[in-house]
Amino acid sequence: MPVTKQLYELQELDIEIEHTRQTLDMKNGQVGKREELDAAQNQLSDDRKALGELKHKRREAEAELDDTTSKITAVEQQLYSGKINNPKELSNLQHEVDTLKGLSDQQETKALEIIESVEEAEKALAAGTADYEKLEAEWQQQQKQIAADIELLNRTLNDLREKRRLHTAQIETPAVDLYEKVRQQKKQAVAKVEQGICHACRISISVSVLQKARGGQPVQCGSCGRILFIS
Repeated sequence: MPVTKQLYELQELDIEIEHTRQTLDMKNGQVGKREELDAAQNQLSDDRKALGELKHKRREAEAELDDTTSKITAVEQQLYSGKINNPKELSNLQHEVDTLKGLSDQQETKALEIIESVEEAEKALAAGTADYEKLEAEWQQQQKQIAADIELLNRTLNDLREKRRLHTAQIETPAVDLYEKVRQQKKQAVAKVEQGICHACRISISVSVLQKARGGQPVQCGSCGRILFIS
């Protein structure tokens, strides 16, 4: 097999190795990554706190309403007890009852609004909890898949590196050294020649260089310095 073909195949292996390594790095970066899950958990915590505050307000509102109701009952007992005959005092008691009933109506409206808010918050929390549990289950499954992908990628990478080692051993050492040197400088060390043009730099190759390249020995492009390969 011509040396340049061996070097081109080596480059194909290196490209596959690099792609596999990058994919592996990406997968490793996803291990334990749970920003979306943490955000949902924090939102759930905020919702629980908000619901707790609403329930506290509901208890306060109900306590105020009970207190006012008790006062109304007490004043009405005085008003209708028959023990008070003074018209002015009776009028004052009636006014107090009316005032307390007006306050009671306001407190009842406020309490009902808070109760409604509590019910809505409870429904929202229940829905949020269900969404979080679903998201967490999906995350757990994703993590299992990522772990399986990483295991497979590691095996693939080891196989590719072993394949590269065996392939490199079949190539002349000077050619491998040249390949590695150009690869460090250009990343892509080998360039195909198509219709007399270097596929990497798109510059025409001289006839004399083309003739040498067809011989299968490493010849570098006079423009970009890459090793030319004619398939």
